[in-house]
Amino acid sequence: MSNVTVKEITSKPDRNVKSSVFTLKLLQRIVMILIGAALMAVSLEIFLVPNGVIDGGITGISIMVSELTHLPLGIFLTLLNLPFLILGYKQIGKTFALSTLLGIVVMSIGTSLLHHVPALTPGEPLLGAVFGGLILGVGVGLVIRSGGSLDGTEIVAILLSEKSPLSVGQIVLFINVFIFAGAGFVFGWPNALYSMIAYYIAMKMIDIVNEGLDQSKSVWIISEKYRDIGSALTDRLGRGVTFLDGEGGFSGDEKKIIFVVITRLEEAKLKSIVEDWDPQAFVAIGNIHDVKGGRFKKKGIH
Repeated sequence: MSNVTVKEITSKPDRNVKSSVFTLKLLQRIVMILIGAALMAVSLEIFLVPNGVIDGGITGISIMVSELTHLPLGIFLTLLNLPFLILGYKQIGKTFALSTLLGIVVMSIGTSLLHHVPALTPGEPLLGAVFGGLILGVGVGLVIRSGGSLDGTEIVAILLSEKSPLSVGQIVLFINVFIFAGAGFVFGWPNALYSMIAYYIAMKMIDIVNEGLDQSKSVWIISEKYRDIGSALTDRLGRGVTFLDGEGGFSGDEKKIIFVVITRLEEAKLKSIVEDWDPQAFVAIGNIHDVKGGRFKKKGIH
């Protein structure tokens, strides 16, 4: 009995810690979605809509329908996204659907509250497109990073990409071509072009929010001087390296492969280090969307 009692007592703190961590992560996700949706609302009502500039996807369609019917934008943001939200719940998952629902509701309420707030760039569609795109991209990026979405088009694209050779990005772009064409008839063709500028800026900001300015890169290096290069990378770049065993497909010779993860800003220095030791070394560099675990933290260099 005493052994069982001890086991129960010692396991309770572990459960409490796990529960606290889960609650903290959940609260963090909710806060990020709230901030992201609020930024989206600010972008739409303060910069884009007053200048006749739209976003892509369901949001763009909602803006055009709101303009034609003279009804509040928030109504259409909710109603038009609802079918895709249900589809996302069935096909992608409960967590994604609930995160998306929270974001869309907050965004819709935000646009209603900000509807009568004066625009910051009235009569300046280019400025509205630039700053609206920046803020919109940050907002959408935060929501996506938190496991949700603010537009049903992305849900459709994810599901269609599973049954077609097209990527999610290609499908979204294809759909948006028709949406921006519609904007040309509703707001005029110059505004449709401004809308494309806003959309491009927003996409770039989404990438920055999700991947960061210091984007990670994976590097594979094949060289006879692998130990010298590995030591130089550790000493001069401050990155840990891993030696992998390889075999030449043509020659059958055994080779050592250096694997290292760096940031985008360190790429030029890495190439210089490898060039110093072995100008004939084979170097392959690829982008990484996320890095977790291991010892990626930069060491001191000298």
